[in-house]
Amino acid sequence: MRVLVLNGPNLGRLGSREPLVYGDTTYDELVALCRAANPEADVRQTDDEATMIGWLHEAADSGAPVVLNAAAWSHYSIALRDACSQLTGPLVEVHISQTAAREDFRHASVVSAVATGTITGLGVDGYRLALDWLGRL
Repeated sequence: MRVLVLNGPNLGRLGSREPLVYGDTTYDELVALCRAANPEADVRQTDDEATMIGWLHEAADSGAPVVLNAAAWSHYSIALRDACSQLTGPLVEVHISQTAAREDFRHASVVSAVATGTITGLGVDGYRLALDWLGRL
């Protein structure tokens, strides 16, 4: 099953970005992990919100399931939330870090209310768990 695995701002810098928070797995290693869990995983990353919204519209139109780490956009982007609410397939929201244990502004996600499920704080293994779950649908 084709699944869109969408990653938001700064996630392309995994491995060098705050390794105490996000671990030392590089973005390329994350892509490999996702493809090992689902060879049809279409893994993408952007720092541009408009591009992300376009990808969510693509998923809505095709019915594709989505694994989404919207990163900082999770906490304030109503436009992103509205695009997520149009999805016709399942949406699993993933966060590498435990957002509830971080700064107050990271405690709430505008995406969670429209997600099928969330996986937070399990490192990059959260992606594998999300893909495994989607594969059982």
